Amino acid sequence: MKQLPSIQSPTYTHGFSVPLDYAYISERGLTKKTIETLSSMKAEPEWMKKFRLDAYALYLQKTLPSWGPDLSSLSFDDIRYYVKPTDGEKRTWDDVPDSIKKTFDRLGTPQAEREYLAGIKNQFDSEVVQGQLKPIWEEKGVIFLSMDEALKKHPNLVRKHIGSVIPSGDNVFASLNSAVWSGGSFIYVPKNVEVSLPLQAYFRINAERAGQFERTLIIADEGSKVTYIEGCTSPSFSTSSLHSAVVEIIVEKGAHVEYITIQNWYKHVYNLVTKRALVKEEAVMVWTDCNLGSKITMKYPSYILAGKAAHGETLSLAFAGANQIQDTGSKAIHLAPYTTSSIVSKSISQGGGITSYRGLISIGPNAHHAKNHVSCDALLLDKNSISNTYPTQRVFTGDATITHEATVSKIGERQLFYLMSRGLTASQARAMIVRGFADPLIKKLPMEYAVELNRFIDLEMEGSVG
Repeated sequence: MKQLPSIQSPTYTHGFSVPLDYAYISERGLTKKTIETLSSMKAEPEWMKKFRLDAYALYLQKTLPSWGPDLSSLSFDDIRYYVKPTDGEKRTWDDVPDSIKKTFDRLGTPQAEREYLAGIKNQFDSEVVQGQLKPIWEEKGVIFLSMDEALKKHPNLVRKHIGSVIPSGDNVFASLNSAVWSGGSFIYVPKNVEVSLPLQAYFRINAERAGQFERTLIIADEGSKVTYIEGCTSPSFSTSSLHSAVVEIIVEKGAHVEYITIQNWYKHVYNLVTKRALVKEEAVMVWTDCNLGSKITMKYPSYILAGKAAHGETLSLAFAGANQIQDTGSKAIHLAPYTTSSIVSKSISQGGGITSYRGLISIGPNAHHAKNHVSCDALLLDKNSISNTYPTQRVFTGDATITHEATVSKIGERQLFYLMSRGLTASQARAMIVRGFADPLIKKLPMEYAVELNRFIDLEMEGSVG
C-alpha cells in the first residue's frame, strides 16, 4: 500500500485531503506500460486493451489546441494516470474504508442519496468506490453502473457504443481519455421508462498530481426520460491536477435526457473535458453546465441533432476569479429538418479572471426549417477582468433561422447604493446582484442543487472558492 500526503486549505471549503493507503499508484507520466498495467489490473477483455492502445497511438500524434487558453504550463509527465484507492467498488457504506467514507460524508453525498436521488456513484481518484441504484428502478430495467462494472456485466453494450459519439481520434483529450479512462458512469434507461428522481455521480480527486479520466456513457431508449447530475471537488494542493473526462450520450426517438454539472474544482486543476450527445427524432437533450473553480476549464457540451424535430438546449454558467480562465460554451450541429437549439451562456468575472464563450452553430444542407438562438450575457465585477465571445456559424441551407445576442455589463453604483440604503453591506449587495444575474439558470436546477450553487457563488464573491 502507498500513502500520499494530506493537506487542507482554510479558504476552500472542499480543499481537504485525507491520508489513504492506496491499493496502487502509478508512476508519473504516461507510457504504453502504464496502459497495459491499468488494463491488466482491471482484468479487461483483449478488445478493450486494444481500444486503449490504439487511442494512445493517436494521442502521441496529436498536439494541444492552439486556439484557446495557453496549456503550456501543464506538465503531462508529472501526472499520475492511475490511482486506485481500494480493491474494488463497494455496494454499501459499511464496506467503504473509513477514510474515504469520511470524505463523502463531509461532502454530503450519503444524505443526498437517501433523500432525493434514484441512485449514486462516488468516484475517488481513478475508481468508483461505492454506489447503488434503488430497487424500484432496477425492477424497471434501468442499468446504473460504473463503466468498469458495465464492461464486465454488459460488454456487448459497451463495445457497441463506446467511441460511437466521440471517437478516440476526435481531439487530443478524447484520445488521452480513451487510453487511460477509469471509472465514470454507465446508464441505460429502457423504452418508455421515466426515472423521476435524478441519478448522481460525485467525482473527487484526493491524490496530489493525479489525473482523473472518467468515462460516462448514457443510453436513453425510445420515449424514456432521465436526469443525471455530477458534482466535482478536489483538495487545495499547490501542484496541478488534471481532469479530462469524456461523456457520450445517445438519446433515442422521443427520449429526454438532462445532464447537470456543478463543478467546483480547486484553482490548480486543469479541467479539459469532451461532452457530446447524439439526439434522434423528436428527442431532447439539455446540458446544464455550472463551472466554478479550476485553473483552466475548456468545456463545450455539444449535441448532434440527427433526427427530425430533435431539440438541444444548453444552459451555461461560468465564474472566473483571480488567475482563472473559464473557456466554455456549446456546439449545436443540426443535421435533420425542423431541429431546434437554444444556448444561454452567462459568465461572471472578478479579480482579473477571464471568461470566454466559444460556440459553434452548424446547420447542414438537410436541416431545412432549423432554428437556433444564442444568448451570451457577461457580468464584469472589476476593471481588470475580461469577457470574450467567439461565436462561429456555418449554414449550408437557405431555410434556417439563427439569432445571436450578447451583452456585457457591470455592477452599477446606483444598484449598490439602493441595496445598501436598505441595510445590506457592500459585499452582501454585490452578492445579491450576482445571484440575480445567475437566477435564470439557477432556478432550473433541482432545489437542493440551486441552494448549493448559490452558496458557491457567495463563497466566490468572498474570494473563498478556488
